[in-house]
Amino acid sequence: MPHIDPSQLPDPASFRHRIDLQMRFNDIDILGHLNNTVYFSFYDTGKAYYLEAVNGGRMNWQRVESVIANVDCAFIAPTYFGEPIEICTKCEHMGEKSLTLLQMILNKETKQIKSLCRTVMVAFDPDTHKSTPLPEKWRKGITLYEEGEITPPPTLIKEAL
Repeated sequence: MPHIDPSQLPDPASFRHRIDLQMRFNDIDILGHLNNTVYFSFYDTGKAYYLEAVNGGRMNWQRVESVIANVDCAFIAPTYFGEPIEICTKCEHMGEKSLTLLQMILNKETKQIKSLCRTVMVAFDPDTHKSTPLPEKWRKGITLYEEGEITPPPTLIKEAL
């Protein structure tokens, strides 16, 4: 993975969606920091709350409407037990059948970025087991929620992830 230039990291203020996260003692590894596998669970939690927010709180969790096609995660700084952390999520791209979410785990007090994650999600029909066009309700919900600010990331960050 290429070195991540701190000056090229996304501005935490550019993320509208944020949720607080609580670390559990068993999330910590032998080195005293958040285990790398836990980050993915935290990112999934952030995705779920983001999708609820952009869909007006009306998600049918009984019906799968998307699948994850790719996840890239960069661990930037260790996260230690007891740190006040939050996960920030935004949509940075919508295609015909997929969308790309950018997420970060951030120390709420110091604003230090601990990790970045980029996830490509594909719209999916569970009846046919095939990809489908992104639902119009998602397009409208995301565009309204993000206030039309869906732009690709700087090239250096894309390379880093």
